[in-house]
Amino acid sequence: LVLPPQVYAWRRLTEANPFPSVMGRVCPAPCESGCNRNEIEDHVGINSVEHFLGEYAIANNLKFKKPDVTPSGKKVAILGGGPAGLSCAYQLALKGHGVTIFDEHEFLGGMMRYGIPGFRTPRNVLDAEIQRILDLGVKARLKTRVGTDVTMEQIRKEFDAVFLGMGAQAGRALPIADSAAPNVVTATALLKAFNDGRLHHVGKRVVVVGGGDTSIDVATVARRLGHISHAKPTDAEHVIAGRMAQDVADISAKQGAEVTLTSVFNIDKMQANKHEIEQALAEGIHIRGSLVPIGIVRDANGRATALRVAQCEAKMAGGKLEIKNIEGSEQDIEADLIVSAIGQAVDFTGLEQFNNGKGAVSTDRNYVVNGQQGVFAGGDVIRPHLLTTAIGHGSIAADGIHNYLLGHDLEKRPKIDAHQFDLMRKMVEKGLEIKETHEPLRGTYNSNIAVHNFDNRSDRYVIPHDKLFLGHFSYVPRNQRNIVTLDKERALGNFEERLGVLDEKQAAAEAKRCMSCGLCFECDNCVVYCPQTAVYRVKKNQATTGRYVDTDYNKCIGCHICSDVCPTGYIQMGLGE
Repeated sequence: LVLPPQVYAWRRLTEANPFPSVMGRVCPAPCESGCNRNEIEDHVGINSVEHFLGEYAIANNLKFKKPDVTPSGKKVAILGGGPAGLSCAYQLALKGHGVTIFDEHEFLGGMMRYGIPGFRTPRNVLDAEIQRILDLGVKARLKTRVGTDVTMEQIRKEFDAVFLGMGAQAGRALPIADSAAPNVVTATALLKAFNDGRLHHVGKRVVVVGGGDTSIDVATVARRLGHISHAKPTDAEHVIAGRMAQDVADISAKQGAEVTLTSVFNIDKMQANKHEIEQALAEGIHIRGSLVPIGIVRDANGRATALRVAQCEAKMAGGKLEIKNIEGSEQDIEADLIVSAIGQAVDFTGLEQFNNGKGAVSTDRNYVVNGQQGVFAGGDVIRPHLLTTAIGHGSIAADGIHNYLLGHDLEKRPKIDAHQFDLMRKMVEKGLEIKETHEPLRGTYNSNIAVHNFDNRSDRYVIPHDKLFLGHFSYVPRNQRNIVTLDKERALGNFEERLGVLDEKQAAAEAKRCMSCGLCFECDNCVVYCPQTAVYRVKKNQATTGRYVDTDYNKCIGCHICSDVCPTGYIQMGLGE
């Protein structure tokens, strides 16, 4: 069966990440900043191609193939239905294990649903990608929190292994006096109230403290919600605290809110995605860098009326943030609502045994919880980071859980986890016979297979740009997605998605911009430029395994020309070791 290229690409992609449509929208794509194509004109739009494939799969109702394996009879409990937990559940289901997800919320998704605004991750898209995982036989027990509704002891008795993926959904309060004022809230609480559909407007003046992607999300939500002049000043804080819901009938009377975002770093050093910063500025959000909160100004009722800040110099030293306040630079920023977006914390209620004393869970490289046999963890419970990090943790932990359930030793993890080419699977796809042989073989000379240019034979995972022959590649501009930029007036009440998707032709063209670093794409440079004719194409009647050319070492003089003209850094010179 020959799959359409879009289907094949989606299946290969989702071996590692079951959320291409979500991640294609919200991932800041640090991989793109490291792309070698930046040395020519611009990075490959990895994120945009991922986005296209995710949308293609949803539009064509693609499903994950149910595993052709004998059920193991083992059961695994997943605590938390966010990106880490769902990723782990997905991989374990493919390996034939029974999986049950426990989550305290009404719906699965974790921070993908409750921490990111719906205009960035449309709920129908998120639901579709989660449903595919459930269709593999994964069970979900919602509105059930392990540690309060169900004890950990009960879980350990009923299940053979446990994965802790609760995330860090408790916001961090500002570390300053009077931060407990009722209208000083956390980013996670505000975003959850918004994503639950309870929060419809905020105060006239909103100050967000942060500098990362979450702070941008909070600021853009506040700009879209706006304020209502006749609303009670305590409305927003009561809604965020879960004590009430706002009247939807008031929405027509909304006016734009004045939103200010402060960061201890200069704007150009902020951790948020640069594009999102530009969008926020265009929407009328005031971003003020090099300011550190030093206090809360409160009225006679104890409510905050302003955030007191000071100018500062901030830098990272030894992995720690160092902030130096500038004396005499104090000032107040008036506010009806102050939002702390300085980080998140894990809620260990009922699960205190896993707290390492630093507000996180400690694990080894296989994500086994220290001192807890059969208990694994991943995602923000280890260290709050990107969604893609949490997805990776879940996948790696699933490998460890699988080996643990089968009684195997846990494998030593490589420095870089890469999803490598599977020769056996490629032979099956090509309809080639797999035979066992006990004859001595030199390389692949006598192998009865013919699979060109699929095996990764490079000697490293990451190929730096100075190992490439960049002169081989022509200038090809990046195919960019259409992004709707809102101005200050149009942002109010606009909850439409801003990010467009590439069409099929654009996505294919963008994928072709990949330079295949470290792999051979049969360009013939080494054959053409070898002065000794020592490098030659393998004869078509000879079988190869990912090897397109061969070298006659009786002719080779070690001149390095083949290596120098190899566009991808595939050819490495050595003495045969």
